[in-house]
Amino acid sequence: MRTSGLSSEGQKYALTSDEDDSDFWGFAHEAEGFFTPRPDAEGGRRVHLEGCLPRGGLLESVDHVGSRRAMAGNAWLDLLDGDGATMGSYFVGEVTVMDVKPSARGVGLVDLTVTLWCENALPGAERAWHLVRTGHLNRTGMWHELTPEDRHAWLSVALWSREYQRQGRPDAPAGQAFTLDGLHVADRDTFYCAIGEAINGPGGYFGWNLDALDDCLSGGWGATTPFTLHWESSTETRARLVERVPAGDREVVLFDLLLEIFEERGVSVILR
Repeated sequence: MRTSGLSSEGQKYALTSDEDDSDFWGFAHEAEGFFTPRPDAEGGRRVHLEGCLPRGGLLESVDHVGSRRAMAGNAWLDLLDGDGATMGSYFVGEVTVMDVKPSARGVGLVDLTVTLWCENALPGAERAWHLVRTGHLNRTGMWHELTPEDRHAWLSVALWSREYQRQGRPDAPAGQAFTLDGLHVADRDTFYCAIGEAINGPGGYFGWNLDALDDCLSGGWGATTPFTLHWESSTETRARLVERVPAGDREVVLFDLLLEIFEERGVSVILR
C-alpha cells in the first residue's frame, strides 16, 4: 500500500513521481476522465484534475504548458479515503499538462487538464472505489446486478484495494471452512466475484483469472490451505460454467478445471 505521508485535506487523489518517491506532485479533489479511456488511443486518457496545488515535477510542467517540458513524466496516482490513507494506486505514464486554470475549489488552487496513459483503470471502476472510500462496500452480493464490463472493473478494484481492505489481517488459518454462493455464478468473472467474497468478504479478492486463483491458493491472499469450500447451488453453476478452456495439452470444462485446481491445492470442495 502506497502512502504520501502528507496531509490530504480531504482530497481524493494524490500524485507522486514514479522515478523519485520524494518528488510529491500534489493532491486533487477530483480526477474527472481518469476511468474513461480515449476511443482513439488505447490506454490514453484526458483527465481534469480539480482543486490542485501542484508541487515538484508537476509544478515545473505547469510553467511550461505548450512546450515539450510540459511532460512531467511517469507517476503513481493514489486513491485516498476520507482520512487521507491510500486505498490503491495506478501507474500513469507520460503525464503531460495541457491546460491550467484557477479552481473554484479554493483560493490558490488550480484545475489542470493533463493527458496520460494508464492500462489498468477500467471503465466502471469509479463506482466500486466510491463504495470502498465511503465504507459502503459492506454487504455481500453487491456485484450481482452489474453488467459484465462493470463486474470486470469490480474485480480490478478488489485486486488493487486488497491490502487496504484487509488492513493487515493475517490469512485465515488452515482447516477453515468457507461458503461459496454459486447462485449468481454464470461465467468466469462472476465466479471470481463469488470466490473473492467467500474468502475475504464483500468486495474481496481471491483471483481474477486461473493463474491468479492458483497464486492465491498458495497463501498470502486471505486463506491457508488445506481448507474446505462449501459450494452452494453447485448444480446450477456446473450447468453454466461449460466453457472449454486449455489446460496443458488438453481442453477442460471450466467447472471441472476449477475443481481440479482446488484439489491440487488441498481444498476440499463439498458440492451442494
